[in-house]
Amino acid sequence: MEIKKIVSIVGVRPNFVKLAALHRFLEKEYNHIIIHTGQHYHYELSRAFFECFELPEPDYNLEVGSGTHAYQLGEMVKRIEKVLMKEQPDLVIVYGDCNSTLAGALAAVKLHIKTAHVEAGYRSFDKKMPEEVNRLLTDAISDLLFAPTKTAVRNLKRENTRGRIHLTGDVMVDVLLDYMKIAMEKSRILKKLNLKPKEYITLTFHREENTEEKRKAQSIVKALLELKEYEFVFPIHPRTKKRLKKFNLLEKLEKSDNIKIIPPLNYLDFIKLEKNSKKIVTDSGGVQKEAYILGVPCITLLLTTGTIETVEEGWNKLVGVSIQKIVNAVKFFNPRNNKPRKALGDGKAARRIKKLIDYYANNIFEL
Repeated sequence: MEIKKIVSIVGVRPNFVKLAALHRFLEKEYNHIIIHTGQHYHYELSRAFFECFELPEPDYNLEVGSGTHAYQLGEMVKRIEKVLMKEQPDLVIVYGDCNSTLAGALAAVKLHIKTAHVEAGYRSFDKKMPEEVNRLLTDAISDLLFAPTKTAVRNLKRENTRGRIHLTGDVMVDVLLDYMKIAMEKSRILKKLNLKPKEYITLTFHREENTEEKRKAQSIVKALLELKEYEFVFPIHPRTKKRLKKFNLLEKLEKSDNIKIIPPLNYLDFIKLEKNSKKIVTDSGGVQKEAYILGVPCITLLLTTGTIETVEEGWNKLVGVSIQKIVNAVKFFNPRNNKPRKALGDGKAARRIKKLIDYYANNIFEL
């Protein structure tokens, strides 16, 4: 197998973070082409991340935008296929678990292009989550599986996936460690929002299961309104804002004295906000990992997680949307230990992935 041209396919905020870890290594030796599906298109969720990480403009922006899962996947596969047929890459890399990930893998495999999945093997074992279905299908058809944790490796082996499995660590650790010092020095988010370290809680939620079902959204909002003695900072996702407004819940949060709703933040501002939080409440897989790496207690508004290590080591508590469980966790949950948080890797995942790609590029045999 000879690798000269590599295409990375990205579409959402967590993808851009993972791309930032790999691009600087790949661009030195390969013709590295970036396809942005346009799944996330708001400035704060897309362009701001490319600017923050000093990533080049995507070679292609497919501008798919929002829509149903079927619409997004269909449009992405069609548009990605056209680009891949034009560029004829030797390897396609997909990242994470969004619709762009699955669409990229499907388009590549149908064209018989070797495919690598960064963040392979994470499992929540809940197929009601669109992300879980995307992970399973992407891993089933990819040739190279870059697994972030030992648990992820076990999951892939148990599923008898056909791809070559490699334990690399999570590239999100790489990026967070690389940009932490810059964020602490350059970000002025605490001053801008008049916040004091460890005196507020960072809140995010955007998962489909929590925003599309009125009952679940109501439970989360009710729990937040009960916690009047705690200050919450809520960088609100555009989809969450739209749904809360439809359910007549947004106004209740806006009128609350303890909940500060702000637009989505760029990467540097957000990790500084996380680092200085007393606790974090979220349903984001990426934020769960960031909280663990930063050593901030995390309360997850789900009953499953792809990074079970964060729960097993006592840094993450799964509460779902139970009002009482959310309230109790905010009041009483604290990590059980102060052991080193190494389950997600040591910050060298991107280097390992680059070396593995080099290995396959220089050893001519079929994957």
